[in-house]
Amino acid sequence: MAKHWVATTAGPPESWAFEEYVPAPPRRGEVTIRVRAAGVNPADAKHVAAARPGVEFPVAIGYEVSGELVAIGPGTRIGSGDAGVGDEVVAFRVRGGYATELTVPAATVFAKPTTLAHPEAANLLLVGTTAAEMLAVTGAAPGETILLHGASGAVGVSVLQQARLRDVRVIGTASPERFDEVRRFGGIPVAYGAGLAERVRALADGPVAAALDAVGTDEAVDVSLSLVADRRRIVTIANPSRASAEGFLAIAGSMPDSARFRDEVRSELLALAQNGDLVVPVAQTYPMAEAPEAHRLLATGHPGGKLALIPEG
Repeated sequence: MAKHWVATTAGPPESWAFEEYVPAPPRRGEVTIRVRAAGVNPADAKHVAAARPGVEFPVAIGYEVSGELVAIGPGTRIGSGDAGVGDEVVAFRVRGGYATELTVPAATVFAKPTTLAHPEAANLLLVGTTAAEMLAVTGAAPGETILLHGASGAVGVSVLQQARLRDVRVIGTASPERFDEVRRFGGIPVAYGAGLAERVRALADGPVAAALDAVGTDEAVDVSLSLVADRRRIVTIANPSRASAEGFLAIAGSMPDSARFRDEVRSELLALAQNGDLVVPVAQTYPMAEAPEAHRLLATGHPGGKLALIPEG
C-alpha cells in the first residue's frame, strides 16, 4: 500500500504522520505517479506550521516530485504532451508529494529531463521558477550588474545560472566558505556583514541595476535600498513586511501573478535542464520515512544544496 506524509494539525515536521493510504485512480485529466524522489523545500513545512485561513487539516505535504507514470486517465495528455505508462516525469505545484505514489492533475506533469537524476529533477522547478520570476520582475537585462543576496542557496544558485545565460553580471552575497560555489555558477562572491554596501560598490564599478533578496535580513534590504535607485527593481522572497513598508516588490508562489508566471515558465526551465544549462546541486538524500530529519537540516539554513526524500524499494 502507498504511504504519504500528512500534517494532521498545524505544527512542525515532528508532528506530521507517515500514513498508509490508497491513491485515487486517475480520472480524465489526471495521472498517477510512482515517486522516485520528492523535493524538500522550506515552503513544505512553512505552509502547515500554523493555522491559516482556507487551510483545512489534514494536509498532505510536498509540492514537487520526480518519478514514473503508473496510470493515466482516459484521453489524458500531460503538460509536455503525449505520455505512456513507465515514462519518467516531474510534477510541480502538486499537493502531497511526500508520498510513495500519488494521483495529480496531468497539467502539472512534464517529461523529466534525461540529464537529471530523480533527486535533482525533484528539486528543479520550485527554486527554478522562483529564480526566473525574480529576474523577470526586476527586468534584469544583458550587460547589467545586479546584486543577489543569498547567492549560494538553492534559489540563488538557480538565479546565477539563469542570469549567466542572459549575460547578466551578478554580485552575490555568501559566507567565504561558499565563495567557490558562487564562482562555479558565474557569480562574483562578496561576504555579507558590516561594510557590505561599500564592498558591492567596489566590485560593481558602476551602477547596481537591481537587487534580488533570497535571505530576508534587514541588512539585505538596507543595502539593496542604498544601492538601487529604482525601488521597482528590488524584489524579495523572504521579507514581505519590509517590502510593503518600503515600497519594493515581494513575490510568492501563493500570489496569483506569481503562480501564473511560474506555471508558464516551467517548460522553458525543463528545456534548459535538458540542454545541460541548468543543474541542481543536491547535498543529501533521506529515506521518505525520515522527512522530519531532512527538515531539521533544512532549518539550519546551511544544507549545502538541495535535499530529497527517496521512497524505499
